[in-house]
Amino acid sequence: MTTISTSPPDPGDPVERARWLRDQLWFHNERYYNDDAPVISDSQYDALMQELRDLEAAHPELRSASSPTQIIGGSASDRFPQVQHPIPMLSLANAFDRDDLEAWHRRVTDLLDGQPFRMVAELKIDGLAVRLVYRDGAFVLGATRGNGQTGEDVTPNLREVESIPHSLHGDFPADLEVRGEVYLPLDSFRRMNEERARNGEPLYANPRNTGAGTIRQLDPEVVRDRHMEIWVYSLNDTGDVPMPAGHWEALEQLGFYGFRVNDANRIFDTVDEVCAYYDRMLGERHHWGYEADGLVVKVDSLAQQNALGFAGREPRWAIAYKFPAERAVTKLRKIKINVGRTGSLNPQAILKPVAVSGATVQHASLHNEGDIHSKDIREGDMVEIERAGDVIPHVLRHVPTPGKKRGPEFHMPERCPECETLVVKVEGDAMHRCPNSACPAQFFESLKHFVSRSAMDIDGLGERWCRILIDRGLVSDVSHVYGLNMEQLTELDRMGEKLATRILDNVKASKQRPLARILFALGIPHVGAEVAELLTSHYTSIEKLAEAGIDELAGLHEASAISGVGPRIAESIVNYFVTERNWKTIIGLNDAGVELLQKPVVAEVGEQPWLGRTFVVTGTLSSMTRREAESKVKALGGTTSSSVSGRTYRLVSGASPGSKLALAERLRIVVWNEDEFLHFLEAPFSLDEKSM
Repeated sequence: MTTISTSPPDPGDPVERARWLRDQLWFHNERYYNDDAPVISDSQYDALMQELRDLEAAHPELRSASSPTQIIGGSASDRFPQVQHPIPMLSLANAFDRDDLEAWHRRVTDLLDGQPFRMVAELKIDGLAVRLVYRDGAFVLGATRGNGQTGEDVTPNLREVESIPHSLHGDFPADLEVRGEVYLPLDSFRRMNEERARNGEPLYANPRNTGAGTIRQLDPEVVRDRHMEIWVYSLNDTGDVPMPAGHWEALEQLGFYGFRVNDANRIFDTVDEVCAYYDRMLGERHHWGYEADGLVVKVDSLAQQNALGFAGREPRWAIAYKFPAERAVTKLRKIKINVGRTGSLNPQAILKPVAVSGATVQHASLHNEGDIHSKDIREGDMVEIERAGDVIPHVLRHVPTPGKKRGPEFHMPERCPECETLVVKVEGDAMHRCPNSACPAQFFESLKHFVSRSAMDIDGLGERWCRILIDRGLVSDVSHVYGLNMEQLTELDRMGEKLATRILDNVKASKQRPLARILFALGIPHVGAEVAELLTSHYTSIEKLAEAGIDELAGLHEASAISGVGPRIAESIVNYFVTERNWKTIIGLNDAGVELLQKPVVAEVGEQPWLGRTFVVTGTLSSMTRREAESKVKALGGTTSSSVSGRTYRLVSGASPGSKLALAERLRIVVWNEDEFLHFLEAPFSLDEKSM
């Protein structure tokens, strides 16, 4: 995951603008799909995606198979076994108003040569998409969508969802696959937050992310306790199941088998009927016991669906008709400053409580000083806020109040509100920052990041316990986590032996995390998960990376050796390692037994004939997934990278390889097709220069 820029480039430069949009979308995909912690609303994300689509349409040379417009945003976590979806779980195109829906209807009509078609309208549940597999009527596999091709095997957790049948009813086929949306009911969400409030714990942000995080828990009992539910919305045509003529009939059949099918589903003949139903559902949206953010409208006939096919990552025969983001006007009481883990001063709006989208809102995001000035927002103003999908609300604009005297313009404080250090603002950076790495607020955020799932994954050490460990003086550096013991933890209020044991076991396990995860966990500014992976494909230890100077890192970038690492990131890396406090952290981690070396995967045959050689896999392989191909390379001692560079040894090219093939040819890197790759996998010890 890249660290996104807060300063967008000039819209007049399509190349830089497209690059910026892709970085933004990948960042937000990661936060939404993998971290279950989005930081922008659905409407803001959709606006970014639509701008990139328009830009790629106007400049086709900017479009690639790796663009967010072509790829589903999530990825499968390595916390669970991974499974391949025989039929990809795709995303949907969006309609935001009646004009968009009518345009989709016209496109479908044209593609069907004027044939009439019926449409099924279903509520678009705001949850987690899953695939369920049954053999001889028994539930045998449940998987998340992941990236659409590869998902996570979460079968034990889905068995705890009471509305997922363990066995089917009626005359069911021997092999059956269905898809559905697992969600957290609003009653369960409210109960959980009420309990957390009583315990003094931070509240969960919204049902969607809490529910998705629940299904990704390693303990199935958590799923059972939270009373998750499911609506099943499709029957997969695997080739082994007699399929009905239409989607509506398939939904009825699923109900006969014992699946929970939403009784709000309807079938219509015209766009007018769909729009009337949309208006009705929009008016009723706060009366359901679950979150939905629109309708999904599908062509009913399965034969017509097959004829329409797909466009990139989206079926042509379906569209999501989104509900509008909900807005309200209220008073901005105060602008509060929070300090982030990289020292960024983050302004937050403290609002007069107002009801929006079924919830009472008291806080909203303001991004940075430039954002506040561009919207001319001041304390005491009436402001319009937007809250969509229960994401943290955002202030959209100042609402003028005739005759009311306004307060002074907002300016960032000169000193950090937490440690009184003078605030700095570097040219080109939209954020003001506290430069004191020992700032208490920064360390709290750094510790939360270090133990988080995407970093060292120390399950059990949540935000509340991070705060307590700091307040008790048990942890003043992230490396101190590895010095915690049972006696210290069980002396903490509400910390039982069971939780303490879980935390200590996870602390021990985290010592063996891959080097890229450790590098990401350190919280080096501008080094996200993706950049960390790129760096560790070229530097096999923290020590070697620390020895690299700005010129070396920037020079590698210019030579395309580490695509994605530019001068700004290079400077950040060097500055991190020359800071005494940070180097003490590295020493502390090393002394605690954290493995700070890149650990090669040992080949089963006991040798590593591809040791020291870097491979890039691109395009679509017919015999295996890209991830499986990379695993085979690593099993023979090789390393893999997501970018072609002067250090790339071989490019393995499948179908639709995109720009990586052209770059490899320019750099005169040997390219293998899939057959050649399979040949050398079977006889890896013949991999020498004569055989190449």
